[in-house]
Amino acid sequence: MKRLATVALTALAPISWGSTYAVASELLPPDRPLFTGVMRALPAGLLLTALARTLPKGEWWWKSAVLGTLNIGAFFPLLFLSAYRLPGGVAAVLGSAGPLFVVGLAALVLGERASLRTVLAAVVGAFGVSMVVLTADAALDLVGVVAGVVSSASMAAGTVMTKRWGRPEGVGPLAMTGWQLTAGGLVIIPVAALVEGAPPALDGDALLGYGYMMLINTGIAYWLWFRGIGQLSATSVTLLGPLSPLTAAVIGWAALGQALTPVQLVGMAIAFGATVAGQLAAARIPQSFSSSEKNDRNISMDLTDGRVRR
Repeated sequence: MKRLATVALTALAPISWGSTYAVASELLPPDRPLFTGVMRALPAGLLLTALARTLPKGEWWWKSAVLGTLNIGAFFPLLFLSAYRLPGGVAAVLGSAGPLFVVGLAALVLGERASLRTVLAAVVGAFGVSMVVLTADAALDLVGVVAGVVSSASMAAGTVMTKRWGRPEGVGPLAMTGWQLTAGGLVIIPVAALVEGAPPALDGDALLGYGYMMLINTGIAYWLWFRGIGQLSATSVTLLGPLSPLTAAVIGWAALGQALTPVQLVGMAIAFGATVAGQLAAARIPQSFSSSEKNDRNISMDLTDGRVRR
């Protein structure tokens, strides 16, 4: 039951990320994806770090910079480049290949055994997503495809290394999330300035959209994601990824008036079924914990726990 609750809370992260397209298209300034990346990551990272009242020490300065670059600083720009160079459906399918990268890296770096059921769940999930988002006239662009693949690999490497390094003793996921978001936002700033120039003027809708992106879509979502990585296997966490494009499709239908074809509905059922099957398969795999994660099992560092050691 505890694992089920952890999976459910972690799943809220990709579900939240599925709202990104709708919020960006309806509320945010157009053609400013890198500025949006900075506004998502940096304020949220500073806020979470301030709430945690904990800064990195020693080697965790460079480890946080590496993790922040992999999970945020490199991932966001590459994802946006892929989205601009490719039809949205193709970019989403490339993103749904992330679990396969994690399965391979987790086996090499963490020694996590990937069962045949787990690999099949990842493949079938990506196939289901392709049914939801691909169109017959989807075109390929080499730069966009490379950017999409590398962005998935970057996030996969960040997920695995977050699991590999764990957390410093006495430091919870709130601080770790803050450190990574801050580092990632700082990495994006010079790229955004070089590519997009000065920040745009923001109206009320943009402020509302960026506020949602910062607090819900990034701050809380990434806290849940990294919290899940600390308590579940890396493979189990990444198999929740298809929930993001599925959520985007549902929001597009419910809020933006976009139609869903029978093929898309079947694809949604396949992808969701693969996600559930992947969690069942991952639950059967014994999980090893780092020393910091063993400490986390005895000391709750969640927002709702008052016994926080700083």
